[in-house]
Amino acid sequence: MRRVQSASKFVLISSAVAALTVTLGACSGGTTASRDENTVVWSTWGTAEELERFNDFNEAFMERHPDIKVKMQPVAGYGEYHPKLLAQLASNTAPDVFYVGDDKIGEFVDSGRLMGLTELMESADSQTKPDDFFPGLFGAAEKDGEIYGAPNDSNPDLLWYDRSTLEAAGITDDPATLAANGEWTTDVFLEMNDKLAEANIGGTMFWNYWATHWSWLASQGAASPYDASGAFVANQDPTSVALTETLGEYFQDGKFIVADTLPDGAGADSLFVTGKAGFYVQGRYTIGLVKDAGTADNVDVVRWPTPDGEAAPTGVAVSYLAINKDTASSDAAFTFWTEFLSAEGQIARLSGDGNAVPSIAGADEVVLDDGYPANAQSMLEARDIGFVDYAAESVIPGLPTDIADIFLKLYEGKQDAQTTLDEIADVVAEKSGQ
Repeated sequence: MRRVQSASKFVLISSAVAALTVTLGACSGGTTASRDENTVVWSTWGTAEELERFNDFNEAFMERHPDIKVKMQPVAGYGEYHPKLLAQLASNTAPDVFYVGDDKIGEFVDSGRLMGLTELMESADSQTKPDDFFPGLFGAAEKDGEIYGAPNDSNPDLLWYDRSTLEAAGITDDPATLAANGEWTTDVFLEMNDKLAEANIGGTMFWNYWATHWSWLASQGAASPYDASGAFVANQDPTSVALTETLGEYFQDGKFIVADTLPDGAGADSLFVTGKAGFYVQGRYTIGLVKDAGTADNVDVVRWPTPDGEAAPTGVAVSYLAINKDTASSDAAFTFWTEFLSAEGQIARLSGDGNAVPSIAGADEVVLDDGYPANAQSMLEARDIGFVDYAAESVIPGLPTDIADIFLKLYEGKQDAQTTLDEIADVVAEKSGQ
């Protein structure tokens, strides 16, 4: 699932949410415990296209289960979603089933408001056994042997590129071909960004969030930035400091671009489809962007480069589906939950130009069936070995955002790598009480 990144997308999605709220008859109030046991109220954020797909799933679900009524409560933007949900949980008016973001799941698990799901997932009525999911995607949704949410789907961040843009900078090697041959190295990637800059073309556009900075370190061979106790230790690791310095230098030189800070009217989507940037680090939802722009024929995707050219774990953006511990509709809620996350449910939601990669075994056909992009297999491979936001980070309210804000100072040339990582270590220690 894609997060809302710009004001223009917010307006579009707000309109879609308003329309769907009326159409779907969102819950008008009342406490969780007072609801009909055969009514499932569920909440999510999403783009207009995602919400339409969810509506289709809801309708099909109610046809299969005429005794269960489903009501969806869409919220316009990712930034507004979690504060509202926390307030609803505190007032016992929360939905029965709801999405939780990967940078928030640890906080929600620690709140004690989520239903433990392991026994239900292992039951005869389950279509979603724990072992059906790719294990690297649970992250902080699993604690002390109990599962409190399962990934709805996934979006490995990979590098999308337009061959014609690379060719305009004199780059004739195809990144996906290089990767297939074990030659997609960090040196080659950085040289391509240098050539793009020489041709007055932007290099690589990244969103400033956990999967960017931690994927860079992981793909380049650094150890985890957190130790087993949850303490931040990247500032004490010379390799991590040196890699962070390189990352910062490429942003400071304008060869890497912070997508979040681009001006309205000249955002990352626009720059990419008009050939003004060579690489765009995103998930599968980029298919819709390039097809709408008519540039799909030249666009492919490649995994992150590594020093030796071999694949390495990188970040996978996910969101989780959880069940309210206090729901009065526990049986109906689990039936909805398990069918939504099942292989069949994910195929229905993600088929065609769907916006994500399945998180469960048995649904990979949605990524490969139409043969686009040509290197679509790399999305599955990145998911299989990837990682979600570190549990030590997602359990602390606001910490992923704080860390991204600190990295932005590095990218803008306001401080060096050691200062950046030291500041993160201080914030982690302060917020975690270590």
